[in-house]
Amino acid sequence: KAATLLPQGFIPPEDASRFVLSLELPAGSTLNDTRARTDEVVKKLKTMPEVKDVLVFGGTSPTGTREVRRATVIVKLTPKKERKLKQRAVEAAAIVIVGGVPDIRAWKLNDRGDRELSVSFIASDPAALAKAVAEIESQMRQVPGFTNVAAVAGLDRPEIRVVPRDDEAARLGVTTDQISEAVRVATIGDVGPALAKFTSGDRQIPIRVQLDEAARGDLALISAMSVTGTTGLAVPLVAVADVGFGQGPSSIERFNRERRVVIGTDLVGITTGEGLEKIQALPAVRNLPRGVRLQVTGDAEIQGEVFAGFIKAMGLGLVIVFGVLVLLFGSVFQPITIMLSLPLSIGGVILALLLTGQPISMPVVIGVLMLMGIVTNRDVRFATNPAQPVSELMTKDRLITVREGVSQDEAKRLLHQFRIEAEAGLPGYPTPEGVHHDGVDFVLISMIRRTNLTGGETLV
Repeated sequence: KAATLLPQGFIPPEDASRFVLSLELPAGSTLNDTRARTDEVVKKLKTMPEVKDVLVFGGTSPTGTREVRRATVIVKLTPKKERKLKQRAVEAAAIVIVGGVPDIRAWKLNDRGDRELSVSFIASDPAALAKAVAEIESQMRQVPGFTNVAAVAGLDRPEIRVVPRDDEAARLGVTTDQISEAVRVATIGDVGPALAKFTSGDRQIPIRVQLDEAARGDLALISAMSVTGTTGLAVPLVAVADVGFGQGPSSIERFNRERRVVIGTDLVGITTGEGLEKIQALPAVRNLPRGVRLQVTGDAEIQGEVFAGFIKAMGLGLVIVFGVLVLLFGSVFQPITIMLSLPLSIGGVILALLLTGQPISMPVVIGVLMLMGIVTNRDVRFATNPAQPVSELMTKDRLITVREGVSQDEAKRLLHQFRIEAEAGLPGYPTPEGVHHDGVDFVLISMIRRTNLTGGETLV
């Protein structure tokens, strides 16, 4: 039960003196707009004393999405010994500064290209998904510990929509494919293999014919484009389709052929596990529309998979260790005694985490595995032959003992002065003083015989 009181995280934050920002401009922005805005971002970031250098990649996101309105900003900090603020504090201040630049959305990504906490929502109905995401995003902005909440989805941008009129198109012998092909060829040109070629020596240069970009916004010009039907008759586009202005997403992300929108947030004072619990407790998430479902992504998804794998590995490892101990001891009861010490060791880990306020993270899980190995290996670490029973390894004669009835403190004192621990191939470390008692006037140090010993010499 004590373990449930601990927060869960994936990888503790580190100070690498470098972090990455992803920038996004409004739909319809050009590469020149991106350059101007990122130049302004660089100027503001360089006013921070902790920032050493800034590198910008325009036209691409940190995850490789190529779009002229996106940019990647890599911020290099001064060495951590030369600055007063930790990297997380610098990152938070940088986000605030970049947020002051108009027409910019910015968020920090980790080395894996993810936000600190990301969740995705999937649905077949785009309208229901957009409505649910907008409500969830609004509620997340009100949750303490969440900052810079943003839905990583294609923003709506203006577009010209061509909607075929099926009845008129069928009467004139024009198919939907012919309408789409005519619009595509006239606006952006034909596909590469279908382009005409100009032969110049041993080279063939493709010839692409398309409308001027300025003409693409002329509704009358597009409506007058000719469309050739199956009968060979050319008719204007407006005769077989409705042409008008509208808006739609600049990009669509799918998962298993369903629409997906990812909502990401930065965390302040809480861990990934605590943040995920807060999201799952939101009213909009608990009452998702029909067909919309939550899917954990990013670090939260990896964390769940890794922790589940470690639990399975621990269970399998304990079974194997128990089997090996049974073979070594030739008994079941002694291995059970050793295995009962494992909960005590894990209890110490949980207590230490509670006292220090640290979450259960990847290094903690790895440390627990190592601790369990140390505890189970403690009583058999001197065994070199796994087939030899432990009863043959244990010392039976010439044991150092104390009389019955001696107090516990006196027994510790008597046994402590004879302490020695040695292992094959490694030097032993006995007490160099010999038998003595603190506070006496005279001390005798003597060695009768040296056999297979090095060191421990006293010169007078």
